[in-house]
Amino acid sequence: MSDAERHNDHSAVVERQFGAQAAAYLSSSVHAQGAEFVQLRERVGRLDAPRVLDLGCGAGHVSFQVADLAAEVVAYDLSPRMLGVVAEAGGERGFGNIRTVQGVAESLPFADHSFDVVCSRFSAHHWRDVGLALREARRVLKPGGLAAFIDVAASEQPLFDSFLQTIEMLRDTSHVRDYAPSEWARMVGEAGLVMTSSSRQRLRLDFDTWIARMRTPDVMRDAIRHLQSQVGQEVRDAFEISDDGAFSTDMLVLWATK
Repeated sequence: MSDAERHNDHSAVVERQFGAQAAAYLSSSVHAQGAEFVQLRERVGRLDAPRVLDLGCGAGHVSFQVADLAAEVVAYDLSPRMLGVVAEAGGERGFGNIRTVQGVAESLPFADHSFDVVCSRFSAHHWRDVGLALREARRVLKPGGLAAFIDVAASEQPLFDSFLQTIEMLRDTSHVRDYAPSEWARMVGEAGLVMTSSSRQRLRLDFDTWIARMRTPDVMRDAIRHLQSQVGQEVRDAFEISDDGAFSTDMLVLWATK
């Protein structure tokens, strides 16, 4: 199988997983809320009528947060059905400056130096080649431009990393990898971006809504619950696993510039 065929195959998995659940992501409190939005609005608000790329926009929460601060927001995603939700919701909210574009993160259909801000939130763990996507983000970013990457963060400890990747894949077959902060720092640097700050936040996930949002089959749901019950206490403590399956994980908020 060629690289193009492998990429198309993964893209099909992502669209199958997310397209039918686009509306669920619009109403998801996990995606619609977050302390990181305060940082994002504060930093974007310093710029004069910026052009913003919401990379892997999902249901458009980043786009909606910054639209009133920007000259234009391009909501970019692999899923046409997600983009349909963004366009409809953006119109209902009166954001006439949000434009939707379909495509993959590793090949951006934009000219060099097109954007003042590139932001990606809860998307990179689905990208087949994060390094290539980051290089593309740098290419389309203006010199001195702002980049923000926000995603679930893996642990630097192998045991905790293995547990997280396993439950992520069981829940969602389009999952590629959650990256540790050290991996993010390396990949951002290799892409030619300069990391200016990074921080971690704690994210609490209700098990039933986490599962329902992805329409995870019962057999996979049961496998996750069984795994949660069988892991050692140090894993249960690290992820704060409750009897009902709710758990906590870290998310990384990384800022960089070109």
